[in-house]
Amino acid sequence: MENNNENDIKTEVTSDNSNQKQENSNTPNKKKHNSIVTKIIIIGVAMVVLAFFGLFLKIYFTLSNSIDKPVIYIYPEQETEVSVKLGYEDKLTCIYPSYNNGWNVTAQPNGTLIDTKTNKKYYSLYYESDNTKKYNGNLTEGFVVSRENVANFLEEKLAILGLNYKESEEFIIYWLPKLEQKDYVYIRFQTMNEIEENMPLLFTPSPDTLIRIMMEWKSLDNSIDVREQVLAPVTRNGYTVVEWGGTEIK
Repeated sequence: MENNNENDIKTEVTSDNSNQKQENSNTPNKKKHNSIVTKIIIIGVAMVVLAFFGLFLKIYFTLSNSIDKPVIYIYPEQETEVSVKLGYEDKLTCIYPSYNNGWNVTAQPNGTLIDTKTNKKYYSLYYESDNTKKYNGNLTEGFVVSRENVANFLEEKLAILGLNYKESEEFIIYWLPKLEQKDYVYIRFQTMNEIEENMPLLFTPSPDTLIRIMMEWKSLDNSIDVREQVLAPVTRNGYTVVEWGGTEIK
């Protein structure tokens, strides 16, 4: 009888030891499983974060465009000291010549500008800036121009808006390669209020005629229907300042 009890005790001990070994042998597997699950969760969270970040960048670059290559020409009736200030200096992304709280130049009737500090000569003042105007994707007013007609279109419209032949040629040389990227291009010229809202300009002394042209454009694979924009002809009188630039609708 005692032998039987001892055998039972040994059997129980052996069974306990076997269970303990099995549990011990399963522990690494559980740890490995938990580690895999943790990695999957981390990867999943990272993918979600990257997706939201990518969406943010897409929205940002879609809605936030830049104003490209605005150049300013100054034509006084006689040699004149002129001060030029940009309204939102914090938006500037590129500028030439050096801008120290403004440009101060001696302007000549032929358009030559002489920096009063360095005595260097220029024919225009240049800057680029962030564009605060937001686009909702609705292109309702403007012009849709086929690739082969872009140059003629610009010659016609820029003359209406007041550019002379030299200014018009520089405008076209710069923008033509960009506007001819696809079969069609949408073009609209911003109003003076829109231009001033994005970047005010202050001239001392004030010009008799101020021409500011800001073209917004978007390349198109196919033609679309838009209401044709009406452009008011501009006549240059007296001391004249001209600015042109553009922004792509992305």
